Formats: sequence, structure tokens, C-alpha cells
Amino acid sequence: MCGVFFFPCADFSIVHQYIQRFNEVSGNKTAIIRRTSKIPGVLITQCVTELPDGASTPDFQCKVEPISISQGRTAIFKAKVTGTPKPEVSWRRTKGTLSDKQKFQSKYDKSTEEYILQINKVSADETDTYKCCAVNEYGKAISTTTLTVTDTLSDPTDFRKLLRRSKLEENQTKPADGERDKKFWDAMLNADSKDYERICAEFGVGDLDVILKKLEQKKREQAQNKDLDGVKAGGEGATEVNNSTSAEMAKALSIISMLQKNTGQDAMDLTEDDLLLLTDFKLSDLEFVIKIQEIQAQEGDDALFECVLTHPLPRITWKGKGSVLKDGEKYSIGVSTHKLIHRLMIKDCTLQDKGIYSAENGSTSCSAWLVVEDPSEEGSQSEEGSENEASYSDESETENIENGEDSKDHKRRGGKKNGAGSTKGSQRKRKGRLIEDALIDPGVHFICGLSDVSAIINESAELTCKLSSEDCEGVWFRDGKKISPDDHFSITKDGAIHKLLIIKCEEELAGKYRFEADGRKTEAMITVKDPPRIYTEDLNAFTEPLTVKVGHNAIFKVQFVGHEPIKVQWYKEGEELHDDSNTKLERCSGQSRLLLSRCHRKHAGEIKIKLKNEHGFTEATSQLMVLDKPTPPQGPTEVTESSAVCIEFRWRPPKDDGGSPVVNYIMERQQVGRNTWKKVGEIPGVPTYRDTDVDHGRKYCYRIRAVTAEGTSNVMETDKMQAGKLSFPGPPALPKVASAFNDCITLSWDSPSNKGGSRILGYILEKRKKGSNLWTVVNAMDELIKERTFAVKDVVEGMEYEFRVTAINISGAGEFSSPSEFVFARDPKKPPGKVTGLKVTETSYTHLVLTWMKPEDKPGIQDEAKGYFVEIRQADCIEWSRCNTTTLITTTFSVKGLRSMDMYWLRVIATNDGGESAPQELANYVIAMPSPVRPKFTTRKMKSFMVVKAGNSVRITINFEASPQPDIMWLKDNVPVAKRVTISNSDGSSQLLIPSSERSDSGIYSIVVKNLVGQETFSTEVRVTDDPKPPGVVDLEENVPGTVTVIWEASPDEKRDDRLHYTVSKLDSTKRMWSTVADRLFNNKFTVCNIMLGREYNFRVYAKNDMGISAPSESPTWCMEKKKEKFVVSLPTMRDCDLHCAPAFIVPLKLHIAPKGYECHMSCAVSGNPKPRVTWYRNHVSLNTNTNYYISNTCGVCSMLILRVGPKDVGEYTVTAENSLGRAECSTMLSVKGDREGKTRRFVGFRGK
Repeated sequence: MCGVFFFPCADFSIVHQYIQRFNEVSGNKTAIIRRTSKIPGVLITQCVTELPDGASTPDFQCKVEPISISQGRTAIFKAKVTGTPKPEVSWRRTKGTLSDKQKFQSKYDKSTEEYILQINKVSADETDTYKCCAVNEYGKAISTTTLTVTDTLSDPTDFRKLLRRSKLEENQTKPADGERDKKFWDAMLNADSKDYERICAEFGVGDLDVILKKLEQKKREQAQNKDLDGVKAGGEGATEVNNSTSAEMAKALSIISMLQKNTGQDAMDLTEDDLLLLTDFKLSDLEFVIKIQEIQAQEGDDALFECVLTHPLPRITWKGKGSVLKDGEKYSIGVSTHKLIHRLMIKDCTLQDKGIYSAENGSTSCSAWLVVEDPSEEGSQSEEGSENEASYSDESETENIENGEDSKDHKRRGGKKNGAGSTKGSQRKRKGRLIEDALIDPGVHFICGLSDVSAIINESAELTCKLSSEDCEGVWFRDGKKISPDDHFSITKDGAIHKLLIIKCEEELAGKYRFEADGRKTEAMITVKDPPRIYTEDLNAFTEPLTVKVGHNAIFKVQFVGHEPIKVQWYKEGEELHDDSNTKLERCSGQSRLLLSRCHRKHAGEIKIKLKNEHGFTEATSQLMVLDKPTPPQGPTEVTESSAVCIEFRWRPPKDDGGSPVVNYIMERQQVGRNTWKKVGEIPGVPTYRDTDVDHGRKYCYRIRAVTAEGTSNVMETDKMQAGKLSFPGPPALPKVASAFNDCITLSWDSPSNKGGSRILGYILEKRKKGSNLWTVVNAMDELIKERTFAVKDVVEGMEYEFRVTAINISGAGEFSSPSEFVFARDPKKPPGKVTGLKVTETSYTHLVLTWMKPEDKPGIQDEAKGYFVEIRQADCIEWSRCNTTTLITTTFSVKGLRSMDMYWLRVIATNDGGESAPQELANYVIAMPSPVRPKFTTRKMKSFMVVKAGNSVRITINFEASPQPDIMWLKDNVPVAKRVTISNSDGSSQLLIPSSERSDSGIYSIVVKNLVGQETFSTEVRVTDDPKPPGVVDLEENVPGTVTVIWEASPDEKRDDRLHYTVSKLDSTKRMWSTVADRLFNNKFTVCNIMLGREYNFRVYAKNDMGISAPSESPTWCMEKKKEKFVVSLPTMRDCDLHCAPAFIVPLKLHIAPKGYECHMSCAVSGNPKPRVTWYRNHVSLNTNTNYYISNTCGVCSMLILRVGPKDVGEYTVTAENSLGRAECSTMLSVKGDREGKTRRFVGFRGK
């Protein structure tokens, strides 16, 4: 409950003054209803207690996002609001106005339903907090956002200027000038809170929050100087309390002021979430700024206890005389809007309410007395003590002087109010000495006095009072005349209770009654009233229901008495009746009559008469029943069973039974295709029929009439219904285990969704032991299970069973259900113990991960856990909610859907067949935020080299993990990237994009991800190139016989591409195919060997790079004539030759040094017969099945191709050749240029066996 109390007393307690001063600062004047929106940062204020149907207060669909923008640009705020009726939307700012229409433009976009505030050419003056207000007649909603205008400083000296300027602005905003100006503070002290901002602007003071704090301090000093600080009467104890709490009040005000400054909201606009941010949720740290004070109140008055906390809290616990108090008719519990001030009001105080009341919050509490005084006792005590007043005053003055106080000081402090929270009652002075006052006998007094009575004529009335003594007698008076027992009065005494009974009240017996005893008296008024009354016989006859038939008249008649004039009103079903063609109202002295002519069914219902005069009113009700024949039964009919032997269907009863219940239904049947209707007969008044006289496949129609005591309804004809074929039911739901014991297992199941067109006759249940294939019937076919539950008693203790069930209808047995879960035949288990080792292993803004260990298994005390439940609650909530609906098997769980930076409590509950364990809760709350994480890259295969064709786009995407959110910077060759490069950053990834690449974009691109924990860097080499241009003119030279040196001019792209190389191809006149004689040449000549005389040769030179190969440049034809020699034929000697031989390497492997990222081609030649089997190894690991290497064996030439050499390819490579005659090996080393790890010993060797 949250509200503001108002009281008529003129003097305020300490808490009242605190509330008054806070309201002056915050501008809060009225009591309103605060509601929390689903959108964070939005405050909803409801102006009415209850909303009409279809109406709603304004609300925002999304939060107005804050903007950070550089100077000179345009800032745009957008808001979407809801509410019925449609709210009016306005914008305002904290430190200024929006009156400049050219600067601030507010508009509404109908297409998007957005309210827009556009700020043109922003400057540093527009840096402020802005509010969007949506208002309709039922309330308002406020969303707060901020605009931050930044300066772009390129010169480091500008930062020094900025620092000097910020210091200058800080000095200008200090209120020192305002403090020195006495006129300024005089104006602030005498002004209303709404004029504070205007006065500060006139005197040039900028920081209003600081001024408000100092103004509050000056007001307290001024109040102390004038002795108006709320000190209670009776001494300097209260003064010490006030002085000790002034610092705490200032602390509480500073909390609210700080929250206003940080959030940009008014004090009354703060939500409960905002206030909870000021606390650390440790209840032991909360203290009472102002504790509740002792209250003295008179009987019948209201008493108010108030206290102020150091931190905002939605609720505290109030106790009275040891019992917890709840909000209701007797006690009103409230809390201020800012959640700092808590109140307890005790209404209509009685002597029984006297006692100690306390306010508790965890381990912190404060308590005070409530003293309830009797007003009558106060009057007698004031008379009795008036004689001692002078002596007490003299003695008290003497005591004060002895204690070092002067009489003036004593009088000043003694004139204040006694009670801190009493809302009524005058000030009282103690008569006589304090010790003697406790010994004075007050005598007989009233514990409970008389109360006014309002009596009804000719009925009895009673006055009761209670004295403090049972031995005291008293006298009753009426209008000053003594009353004696007679025919009108009866006087009784029951101990201390005295009663006066007026046997039969009459008008002349009204007046003032008084009871006197032992000089004390109490008075009360008796008022005799004569309200309307209906004679008992007529009332009994009227309340009996009246039954008439349709077309007949209904008459209601009532006789009554009472003080005239009496207003008579007749109602039917709550609507007042007036004279018309069917209704006639008659009234005569002491009687009223209602005539309803030609009644219809619509006239049936409640008939009420209301009699009213100035003394009161009375009502009587009756029922009018109009009988008629029923309306036809209602369709459509629903076929509940359709089989080869019967049709069963049902319908709805008549909408109007005519006032009489349906007794029977008359049935007729017609076979489709025939013209005659066969009368079936009458059936009982249940709207269902089962026809067993049907033929297979035939269709039938039925006529139905309803019969009541008033007649027979019209006919209702059904649709066509066909007698169906044999249809078996579907499978029931799988059986569930309801309970399990040593000698009995109870199962339950649901009926099948497909019943086969007929009702289910029963079920057959089967069981099977675990590990067995044999199903055993639990119940026989002639002992069908009628219910959907069954207790299986034929089980063996300790065995594990599963069960299945099938449904039976008229057609027969249907399919079996799925087997149930396995269940042991044993007594229920004990609940498990608490889990151990509960901890949080991972957190983020939206989720966290819990882990724990299984509870200990103690036979007979706690059994093994079968699953777990995880429960969560927010720090400001007391209710737990479960995160998982089904039990967890694992001992870890990820809680998702958390709100960023919120605080949560978590606990885990173990469960098994025996129940749930006690919950195990985390020792501390958990904040939804990730642990600090050093940046690291998460992309699995990050490319360190890229080749892009000129004109295509370059896109580099890097995924990473880091917490908090890191700063990301892209560099090219250790210099920030150019403006034409687009950088896109998101949560966990960053992307570099060059839409159209050029050769100048080639280089090494690096990303630097840095946060508070550390930084991480990754580099990628990007090479932008194009298809190379062909080499120049090709020349041929012969320097050595049998060789040709090919010389060519360089390609035009050689200077721009350091990775460009050349390939030389040869065409022999004896062959028709070009063959490559050299590749990866980085110079401009190559010597070709094995040139045969008499053959013609042509050569081609290609330029190649990472993108492709150029067109060829061809050489002239080369030919050397062969000298002719005499042809001599020598016939060799024929002899048999054995061609089988062991493997041997003709050409061994060569040493290879390849640049990183380039191809590497290894080859060797091997001979042997039979053909040897060749295997490649790297570091003694076979490569024949590795798809990253391309291996071939053509006519003894063994080749292996590595497409892209990297550090992982460095090592020793071995080729083995093996056949039935032997085995040979050949080895070499591969090194990579630029790889430090590749600097290993290089060797080439081969051996054979």
C-alpha cells in the first residue's frame, strides 16, 4: 500500500516536518497512484482509482533512446505511445525550454505512428535531459532520455583548452556568488518552491541541486534559532533527538537529490527500481534516520507512528504488542512515494490499544509506547488536580533551576504537544507531583460509555455502559427526569455492566438519556424512526412464487405501514415498472397492487417492491412463473456411436422448457429413400437415444418432440445418420505409474482419442518383466477394466515391470498403447538430501550457469536423487519461480532470459520418487553481468592471406569474445585505414569492407581488440591483383651444344607484382603436345637441355601470379641440322634376359625451399619389376590417404603437390617403393621461407634394401 495521509491537527511531528520540507523541494503536492511500466525507465501516473472498461493510462511501446552526437548535426528523438483515449504527447527539457521553433521541431508521423522531436544543428547548449510526456484524462506516462553533444578535437592542444574551459564553467556554476549575496538567500528563503529556478536564473546561479541542499540547511538553522524544530514538550530529550537526526535527514535528502541529478527525473517520477539502485540489498545496513516516538492520544482519536529509513525500501514489518499488524479497517499501513517514510495509523483508539508498537526491518527495529487516555477521566482529573497546580508549578521551577535551567527555558520547551502522532485532543498539564500522581485513586469511572441508538417504532432498544467497579449503583435519566422500571423501561445490572431496555419504542420516548454513578455520567441520544414495514402475513404470501399460464393475468398485492409519505416502486428483473397496456400499478392507503395482464414467457422472472420514506426503506421479492408448452429440441445432433449394429446420438434440450421440466421425448424414424415415418415411441426425458434396430450401411432420419406437463413441442428433424462398419478403437495414452509398493503397482491412463465410432466397453492391461519378450495379461477378456485406473497386485518384490493397455468397443479390441516407463515393485523412497557444492561457473548479461554435486546417499534417511529443479527470484521479490518444468538429470543448468545488471537469488532442489529435498540456496545474490574476459578471437579458420581481383570487394570478418565491450581499431600497414574503408562493429564481431578494391589496397590489415583486461591483435595480408600481361619478345641462343637458352622481355606487371613469375613450355616436332620445361621462374631466361639435332623446337613463355596466367609469348622455331653418317646395321646377339629387378630410385627427391602460401611440387623416378608400390611419408606419417596432398604415379614418375605451403608442412618427406624383390627409400626436407621453426637441418638421401 502506498499513499499520503492528511490530518486536521495544526502541529506536526518531526516526520511531518521532514515530509513537508521534502515536498517543498520536490514539488509534490497531491496523492497519486504510481504504476510501473513494462518498458524500463518509463513512469506511469494514474489519476483515478479505478479505470472504466476499455480505458487505459498512457504507456510507451519502447524506450526513447539516448543520443550522442557531434556538434552541427541533427538529433532526432522518436517515441511510440499507447492509451485509451489517445493521449496528447509533449516534449520538455530539464535545463531550458523548447520555445525556439527553428531549433526544436515537434511533429507526428502518421505512417509509423511515431512522435518525433527534431533538434537542428545541435550545440553544447542542447546537452540536457529530455522528457516525453503522454497525457490523457486517466493519467500520464513519462519517458526520460539524454542528449550528449560532443566536440571533435584533432589537435592535442585543443584538449588543454577543453580542460581550461571545463574548469572555467565549473567555477561559474559554483554558487559562491549567490551565497555571498544576502539578497539571494533572503529571496530563496521567502519564495515558493516553484520560483526557485527563476530566482537562480536571475542571480546567475547554475547548480540548482547544490542550492537546494544549502537552502534546506539554512531553513533548519533558521527553524532552530526560532525554536520551531518540532521539540516535544517536557525537557531537552526531544531536542537532543532532533539535533541527532538532522544530519540523517540531510543524508536522506541528499540521496533523493543525488538520484534526481543522476537520472534527470523529478522526485515523484522515481520508480521503485530507481530507488532500489541506491541500496546494496543488505538489510543489516539499513538504519532508522528518525525512529517512532511515544504517542499520547485520547480514546476515539487516531494515532500515527512514523519513521524514516536511510535507504528506500518498499515495505517494513509493523508489530503491536508482539503481533504482526496488517493493513485493514483498524490499521492503515502506508509508505511514501520515495519509499523512505513509513507510517502506521491506529484508527479509533480504545483503551485496549494501549501498549508498545514497533517497526522492524531485518535485525534493525525501533519501538515506542501508545498511551490512550479516557476523556471523561481527564475532566475529573483536571478538576481534582487544579488545587495542586500552583504547588506543582513552583516545585517544578525549583527543580529546573537546580538542574541549571532558567524558568523561561523551561516554559519554552514545556509548551509543545505531548504526543508525536495524536491527531486530536488538547494539551494537558500534569497536576501534582510525578510520584504522587501514580498513587492517586481515580475512583469509579466509565470503561465503556453510552452510544447513540436509532430505534424503530414499536420495537425494543437498549442502552449499555460499563463501570470500573461492580459494586457501584447508578441512576438512569431521560431528558433530565429519573427513569424507574415500568411498562416502557426495564433496568438491569450484570456486574459492572448497566443496561436500560426500552420494551416498545414510541415517538414520545425519544430524547437524551443519561446514566450517573458515583458523580460520573455518560449520555446518549435515542432516535425513534418509523420506516416502511410490510405486514408479516402479506410478506409471507408475497414471497411465495406465483405461477400462471400463458395468456392469464398475474396479481401481486402488499399491505404496509409507516410514516407518510411512502414512495412505492415495482421492479421486474431490476427494471422499474410503469403503467402500460400490459402493466397496471394501483395504490391506496396502506396498500399497493401490481397487475400484469396477458402474461407471456418473457414476463417471468423476479418481481420486487420497494417502499421508501424519510426514515428508511424496505424491499420484498417474489418470483413470477409463466407456464407454456416447450420449444422444439435443439440441434444439431451429435453421433456418439455408429456401428454395424447400432446408432447412438444426442441432442440439446429445448431452449425454453415453458416453465415445466421435460418429461419425455417422442421419437419417429424414417429410412432414407422411403416416404413413411415409423413411430418409435416415447423415451425418458434424457436428450440421448440408442437405436439398435438398424441395418448395416443404411441411412436414417429422426423426428424428435419434447413433452412437458403443459403440452408437446413442435418437431425437430435430424440430419441423415448411417449405420457404420466395424471400427476398432485407437491406442490409449501410455499408462502412468500412480504409486508403487512391494506388493502392488497402481496405474492410470487416458482413453483413446479415436474410439472407433462407439463407446468404450473396457480395457485389457498387460505386463512384462524387464529383459523379457513375453507380455502377460493382467485381467481376462471377460473381466474388463471399466475405469481408467487399476492396481496390479501380481508382482514380485524388487522386479522391474512395464505395462501396456488396449481399449475394447463393440467391434473388438484396438491397438495397444506404448509401453509405460519401467517401475520397481518396492516401497516408496525417502526424499534426497540437499545438493552440495552449489556455485555459479559462468555469467553474462542474459544468462548464467549453475553447477552442483549430487547429495549424499544415506539408506533409510535419504535416498539417491533422480533429478533436480532450479528456482530463481529477483532480489526485490519474495516469490520463487522454477526455471525448468521437467527434472534435470545433469548437475549443471543454464538460466536464461535474465535482465541485464539485475540481482537474482538462486537455489537447487533435488527430487526422486520419494519427494523433494530441502532447497540449497546460494550464499550471495548473483548480478546478471559477464565476468571480465580478455579479448580473444573465436573464428576457427582465420585467413592470414587473401588474394582479391582488382575491382572486387574485400571483406574481412573477425569474431571475438571480450567483456566488458572492447574498443576495436583497424590498421593497414600499422596506419589507420582510409575513409573509403567501411568498418562495421557489432556485439562479438567486426567487419572490414572495401566495396571496390584497387591494387593500392594491397597490404597487411590488422585488427586490435582492446578492453580493460587486455588486448588481442590479428593480421591478414591482402593482395589485390589482376590477370598478368604476357611477357615481351622471346629470343633463343645456343651457348652449349645440346642446349637452348630462352631469353624474354619482362611482363609490364612485373614491377607492380612481386609475386609474378614465369613458366616456359616446349613443343618438339616429333610430338604434338606442349610440355612444361620450367615453372616459377623469377628471372628472364632459362636454358633448356636435351635438345636433339635434326628436330624443330618452339617455345612459349607465360607470366603467372596469384590471380592466373597470361597469354603466351612465342619464340621463333629452333632447328639444328643433323650430320648424316653411314648407316651400319649391327645385329645383336640374341640371349634370354630376366627383366625382374628390385625397386631403385632413378631420380631422387630434391631439396625444396618454398615461400609461405605458394605451391610446392615434389617428384622422383623409380624403377622395378614387378611394379613397386609407392608410399609417401611426412615425419614418418603416411600421406597416401591425406586429402590435403595430391599424389600421382605415372610410369614410374612419382609426384606430390602441396597447394599452399604453411608451417604445418615443414618436415622430412620420405618415398618408399616396395615389391616382392626388395624395398627402396628416398628422403628430403621441406623448408618454408620466413618460418622460424623451418630452420632445421636439410638433407636428401635414399637407401634400398
